[in-house]
Amino acid sequence: MLTRRQFLEDSILATTAALAGPALAASAAEPKKSSANERLSVAVIGTGSRGGWHASVFARQPGCDLVAVCDADKTRAEKAAASASRHASGKVHVYQDLRRIIDDKSIDVVSIATCNHWHALAAIWAMQAGKDVYLEKPVSHNISEGRRIVQAARKYKRICQVGTQYRSDGTCKAAARFMAEGKLGKVTLARSITYKGRRSIGPVVEGKPPASVDYNLWAGPAPMSPITRKQFHYDWHWFWETGNGDIGNSDVHRADLVRFGLGVTKLPRATMSYGGRFGYTDSAQTPNTQVAVHDFGDVTVVQEVRGLATPKFHKQGGAIFTGSEGYIGMAGGSSAQFDRDGKLIEKFTGESDDHFGNFIEAVHRRDRDHLNAEIFGGHLAAGLCHLGNISYRLGQQAAPQEILDQLASHKLLDDAKDTFERTKKHLADNGVAIDKTRLTMGPWLRFDPDKEQFVGNAAADAMLTREYRKPFVVPTESDV
Repeated sequence: MLTRRQFLEDSILATTAALAGPALAASAAEPKKSSANERLSVAVIGTGSRGGWHASVFARQPGCDLVAVCDADKTRAEKAAASASRHASGKVHVYQDLRRIIDDKSIDVVSIATCNHWHALAAIWAMQAGKDVYLEKPVSHNISEGRRIVQAARKYKRICQVGTQYRSDGTCKAAARFMAEGKLGKVTLARSITYKGRRSIGPVVEGKPPASVDYNLWAGPAPMSPITRKQFHYDWHWFWETGNGDIGNSDVHRADLVRFGLGVTKLPRATMSYGGRFGYTDSAQTPNTQVAVHDFGDVTVVQEVRGLATPKFHKQGGAIFTGSEGYIGMAGGSSAQFDRDGKLIEKFTGESDDHFGNFIEAVHRRDRDHLNAEIFGGHLAAGLCHLGNISYRLGQQAAPQEILDQLASHKLLDDAKDTFERTKKHLADNGVAIDKTRLTMGPWLRFDPDKEQFVGNAAADAMLTREYRKPFVVPTESDV
């Protein structure tokens, strides 16, 4: 049986998502033309599905000249260049080593859509070379990297936009203003929800990179570990050396909406996560079911990620804010206000921006405050995901009651038992009985948000950064 809260939240999320049709269509409209006359020379690094889209957008963006694309997989770079060239004003050059682009002083803007483990170093190198950066989510592979990117942007006075495009949605901005003005009352709970089906990636195999891939350049800061997956591209998301699981891949969008809606400017003071990889056995390492709970003192943030089927919401996700005066739902393309009984009061309205166009306008203005998703917010959103993953990775298998006891040991502004039971039911609906197949229970990790370090936990502190493979070393604070 659904609890009242589960019923309300499911209804709010479904109703909000159902309102999103027209707004999502509008967000894909032609971007506004820049008032500036100068043209920007743009290069795209990373040409998978998202990077290919970057190349296509910048080739058509008013005031921009797409001049180069780069990928450690040269075949993919060549395909992206050929596709984007249909819209580009001139020749689009193809590179395999991103350092060729970093060293090219004629390039003004770098758009980065590499694997997660390359995000920070590519962005920092670009900004050190005097280039502005559009950086895909999550901005970092670990918390220290996110802080280093922010420091580089400030030191070199660079414009850095994050690819969390929901932040350019007018309804989300209107809902955030509504909460900032206190109209939802005291907000004590916010939840980011991602229900996105993920299939098995297959068993452990002795794989190898495609012949068109320079594996040294692809691995970059990460170890050149043996490939143990069938599909080389994309499935790197599910391995800790290169990816951050679906909490960092997909839920970071909703976590960013939660952070933005709450107006928080620091990471939380404590985090705990539980979950696991269920429903199949494959070569991946990251969980496909995960709940991360963050304590901000006066508000609790919960991230809830599902990779197994949730039929009612199989294509949906969003954010839900609970205030003393009711609820707000955000679903990317739509936001709405609900009363305490879950009844729709109004849909928020507001003009949406083209996210890439917003970035280009900010570059012309030399005004980072004009950005809808500036790098500092992207660092915090990614940081929430990293904190959850650190707790999970330091965890151990536990019985259901042990997890409930662990949750109850920390004062929260959320019915943590309700969230746990909802997860338990979801797994049971997919044939997974957690009384027999144990969840992984992470520890409560105390965190100092000012220092961005854990309190009294050396093992957790070690996971704030990583060992880098020379010469692909992310600079320390003193070297940025």
